[in-house]
Amino acid sequence: MKHETLAPPVTPETPHESAEKHVTGRADYTDDLVLPQGALHAYLGLSTVAHGRILSMDLDAVRAAPGVIDVLTAADIPGKNDVSPIGRNDDPILADGKVMFHGQPVFAVIAETREQARRAARLAKIDYEPLPHVLDPVAALEAGGDLAVPGMTLRRGDPQAALPKAPRRIDGRFTIGGQDHFYLETQIALAIPGEDDEVVIFTSTQHPTEVQHMVAHALHVPANAVVVNVRRMGGGFGGKETQMNLFCCVAAIAAKKWHRAVKLRPDRDDDMIATGKRHDFVVDYSVGFDDTGRIHAVQGDWYARCGFSADLSMAVTDRALFHADNAYFYPDVEVRSHPLRTNTVSNTAFRGFGGPQGVIVAERIIEEIAYATGQDTLAVRKANLYRNGQLTPYHQPVEDMILPRIFAELEESCDYARRRQAVLDWNARMQAAGGPIRKGIALTPVKFGISFTATHFNQAGALVHIYTDGSIQLNHGGCEMGQGLHTKIAQIVAEAFNVGLDRIKVTKTTTEKVPNTSATAASSGTDLNGMAALDAANQIKARLVDFLCTAKDATPEEIRFVPDHIVVRDETIPFSKVIEMAYLSRVQLWAAGFYATPKIHWNRAEGRGRPFYYYAYGAACSEVSVDTLTGEYVIERTDVLHDVGRSINPALDKGQVEGAFVQGTGWLTSEELWWDKEGRLRTHAPSTYKIPLASDRPKVFNVKLAEWSENKERTIKRSKAVGEPPFMLGISVFEAIGHAVASVADYRECPRLDAPATPERVLMAVERLRGGPLGLRDG
Repeated sequence: MKHETLAPPVTPETPHESAEKHVTGRADYTDDLVLPQGALHAYLGLSTVAHGRILSMDLDAVRAAPGVIDVLTAADIPGKNDVSPIGRNDDPILADGKVMFHGQPVFAVIAETREQARRAARLAKIDYEPLPHVLDPVAALEAGGDLAVPGMTLRRGDPQAALPKAPRRIDGRFTIGGQDHFYLETQIALAIPGEDDEVVIFTSTQHPTEVQHMVAHALHVPANAVVVNVRRMGGGFGGKETQMNLFCCVAAIAAKKWHRAVKLRPDRDDDMIATGKRHDFVVDYSVGFDDTGRIHAVQGDWYARCGFSADLSMAVTDRALFHADNAYFYPDVEVRSHPLRTNTVSNTAFRGFGGPQGVIVAERIIEEIAYATGQDTLAVRKANLYRNGQLTPYHQPVEDMILPRIFAELEESCDYARRRQAVLDWNARMQAAGGPIRKGIALTPVKFGISFTATHFNQAGALVHIYTDGSIQLNHGGCEMGQGLHTKIAQIVAEAFNVGLDRIKVTKTTTEKVPNTSATAASSGTDLNGMAALDAANQIKARLVDFLCTAKDATPEEIRFVPDHIVVRDETIPFSKVIEMAYLSRVQLWAAGFYATPKIHWNRAEGRGRPFYYYAYGAACSEVSVDTLTGEYVIERTDVLHDVGRSINPALDKGQVEGAFVQGTGWLTSEELWWDKEGRLRTHAPSTYKIPLASDRPKVFNVKLAEWSENKERTIKRSKAVGEPPFMLGISVFEAIGHAVASVADYRECPRLDAPATPERVLMAVERLRGGPLGLRDG
């Protein structure tokens, strides 16, 4: 058989496996599943005070409402009333005796239809004894600093001695806002009761195993009685790592109590009110430096609004410190985290997991130094970049620093030097003529550590079946949320066997196939699950080679996998024929694969170790125009050069870079969370919470991958993670806005914009630098 007639190999630009289904509406999400006969619907009743004791709860009108079957309260939970992911028993499924934030679930209505349940939930009469509440990290600190979880300190050298000796010193405070995940598909769970203690959950979660554990604890049954299924999510971004647990527990408890399937899906408003966000921080920083702009020492304190419970706040605030240096070497450094309890919804994982709130402080420090020394911020960045062998604040050496090359290539491709001078010239003309439009430009980097900082999460499993017709079924522990994880894993397996993707079906993620999985988070989905799937494929390949060696009296060197066939010496046998032959000879045609990330270790108490397997790098240059009369701005152009190692699928990776950049820009410009004095979230819908629109993206948006990069560590195909690192490239827009604002005072002063840089904040910063009344009031 001539090889040119064989099926072509898998190409790197393979489209997303569900792309066509997404755009045609044929992709099934949890809400699209056909409900079993007799299915019920649940809806949550939320608290109306930020902090208080429940004195009485009259639910008679709720129970009497049309279609209502009954109401669940904390007393109806057969097992543990807690969904804390770290076992602190501080995160009840339903409030019991006390509420800790406005919008906390207090009861659940079970009715024949969702609309009946939703309307009935509003009929509850609950009497509260109000208690004092705190809503922001500064207020929490002033109230006594009630720690949600222990903070952490990273220290290297002697910053207390180095700071006073530095030629120059700046102290500042930076307020960094939070962010709502705003996934298109809200939280949802469908529970179907089985016989004995069994229950099956269909849900939209990034962590099926954790849902399994939480439901088992709530029902007081073993984990083997609970099956959790996830086909796909309509977005997650970290908001479905722990926040889905409560919804699944309520649905499961109701399903087992009434022996009928139960579905729970909140409205967008209630979803935003009752679920956690990105942590917002207030950061106090001190930096010592010299006249050349080189950093001598850094100290900082990160005060975090964690919400009413611990959730993942310890790990999130840890990672903020891990990235407090971003790409820069601090000779002497001490940074401290302060996770603070507030009477707001419990904040949780969000793309970057605290890293962005560390990186942006490093960039603020660079900005401060540049304006103080009269330099281009890029020059200060270059002067302070890590060199290989230098230690991070957590004592991990940087060994793969490629930012100098990324900087050089991006500077040239985006014509940075010429455009920066054009921006300066434009602003000088506007200053002389009194024109309102100012321009700004900034080129910022990211260095982002890849791995779960909880070392035990850095493991994954996969299951590969080959059926007798040669078709392959692939299952792994990662969850598909639109990022193309299933596509990449299928590519890896297809390449291993050298078969077409049409042979491979990736099935839903389920706890009954691959147990004890980690969350699809920390940008590690492909790293972990890809290696596990490859391990399973290689086991089967080895068995096929052994079989063919015996059956054909050949050596392993004489056997080659070619497109959709296997060559044994000069004989080319169709892949499906080999599989049939192997089955008839009783060869095992399935395998369970496993992978654990090597080299990593971490001692939190000492603040030392190697929490990250490797670093991903990138840089972005953004240019903006700012109207100094209104504070409004436009992103004129953005150029990105990002490092994904040896890309498994460049099309998917570019999509991730583009989406992350836009989402990061939204965090820093338009997405503002606002609670009133009573603790009510007022930005709880698209009408009051502004995510970026298509019209908000850069007018010119050039995104390139560093095609020459290759991971020095032995990752899957030498690729690098791509989910989180490019999120921080949106900082280039924030810094460019600051550059434009600084022009009104001839760049003599750092504008010190807080995030998000809404038009209101931009306008106040302009007025402050000009010494106007708005600026004085803002100060």
